[in-house]
Amino acid sequence: MSKKSAGRKTVIIGGGHNGLVCAAYLAKAGRDVEVLEKRHVLGGAAVTEEFFPGFRNSVCSYTVSLLHPKIINDLNLCAHGLRIVPRRVNNFLPLANGDSFTATAGELAKEVCRFSSKDAQALHEYDDFLAAVMPVVKEIMLMTPPDLERAGFSDLLSLFRLSRHFSSLSRQQKQFLFTLFSRSAGEILDDFFETPALKSLLGFDAIVGNFVSPYTPGNGYNLLHHLLGEVNGEGGRWGHAIGGMGAISDAIIAEGALHGARYHTNAAVSRIIAEGGKVKGVVTQDGKLFEADTVVANVNPAILFLNLLDEDCVSEELKSHFRQYKCGSGAFRLNVALSGLPAYAGRTCAHWQEAGIIIAPSLDYMDRAWQSARNAGWSEQPVVEMLIPSLIDDSLAPSGSHVASLFCQHFSPALGQNWETSKEAAVADILATVENVFPGFGQLILGIQSLSPWDLEQQFSLVAGDIFHGRLSLEQLFTARPAIGLAQYKMPLTGLYLCGSGAHPGGGVSGLPGHHAARAILN
Repeated sequence: MSKKSAGRKTVIIGGGHNGLVCAAYLAKAGRDVEVLEKRHVLGGAAVTEEFFPGFRNSVCSYTVSLLHPKIINDLNLCAHGLRIVPRRVNNFLPLANGDSFTATAGELAKEVCRFSSKDAQALHEYDDFLAAVMPVVKEIMLMTPPDLERAGFSDLLSLFRLSRHFSSLSRQQKQFLFTLFSRSAGEILDDFFETPALKSLLGFDAIVGNFVSPYTPGNGYNLLHHLLGEVNGEGGRWGHAIGGMGAISDAIIAEGALHGARYHTNAAVSRIIAEGGKVKGVVTQDGKLFEADTVVANVNPAILFLNLLDEDCVSEELKSHFRQYKCGSGAFRLNVALSGLPAYAGRTCAHWQEAGIIIAPSLDYMDRAWQSARNAGWSEQPVVEMLIPSLIDDSLAPSGSHVASLFCQHFSPALGQNWETSKEAAVADILATVENVFPGFGQLILGIQSLSPWDLEQQFSLVAGDIFHGRLSLEQLFTARPAIGLAQYKMPLTGLYLCGSGAHPGGGVSGLPGHHAARAILN
């Protein structure tokens, strides 16, 4: 990135990790940058906080894979103390008969053989398809999407590069890529495999942060989205940031501060000021004015267009679009302080407690959880992923004690403020689900922090609790994220940009939307 725009004043709304990434790149390029965050702490959903006396945890986002190595290197995050440790076991699925299904790096095919030799062979075919199409999607993730409304020469070059990479695929591989974007994850997995536990393991990625059934058409892409990351150069792995997810934000902040970026907490923005089609700055809720010639929004695009801009700055067409913009991940978060480790009475493996423990033995179980949430507000038998990061990071809990992260689905965001009176019952159903698999779990609990979809919206500005700032479905991806004509980070007002997860390439702690927005601003 060049320094040709050095010295110009930029204000970034929202101190989540993408806003921090954008700020660091702009500051390194010589920009005068200020970040305004409404909470008392920077990091957005990538924060580590004490939730019970002596116990700290990653409050919202809770595991690392998608953080892009280019950003780690460009922003010198390791020099600022970031250390990521991979899980020794990726996933562990307890099963109803006391058996279990374990996904360990390099040993998945061996585990599948215990259940089905046919599926072991099918897994090779499935992995080969994924290995072929992932470079195409990874290239797309690093691109600025073409502008379908005003295609210029650079946009055409982007399409050509994409076409050239796509053309290297075989006919079957091209068909598989289109299948991922058009069909349901459940249907795709049913076509490949017969083992319920294997399909559940793979299908879990399709519903993470997605208020859908695994059989909802069009969610197949989510099978791929969560496989695109890496840990310490090893593809397809998941890990823990030592110190929690806040360690990622802290390292990014340190790099930005080194180059002059300034940060303000308890500084919620109420309005973006614009005159003559150009931004002039922002006003905070306490009335403080921050003048700027560039304003970068690290918020859900629906908040930007429906809440922060004056009525006359937004066309009726855009207002209509963002009123219908699809949000709602159906996620419910629990952070639990434990006096000891949960035990499983059935078959286990070494280090199984360090895995992502998934309570969802089949796709049908996931489908029932979604149907139940649609009908009753939440599932009495929810999908739960439990991690115990204190096994890897002893800074999170007192000696001999532990913390558990529970990422739970499905819980309808449509309940809105009614979650304030429903949350206690939902938490009871979550804990009963865990207790059913790990008897005695409840006796280990010292304290709990619970975050319903309503809490996630009120505390972290995640509209309808949506951790991705908008559904990752075809009509809200790539050149259509967050809308056709707005996919290049530059918004309709001169000097206004979007850098959050509602911009390409979407959600997860990747930092790429922040990186791409900074690139667009500087270029």
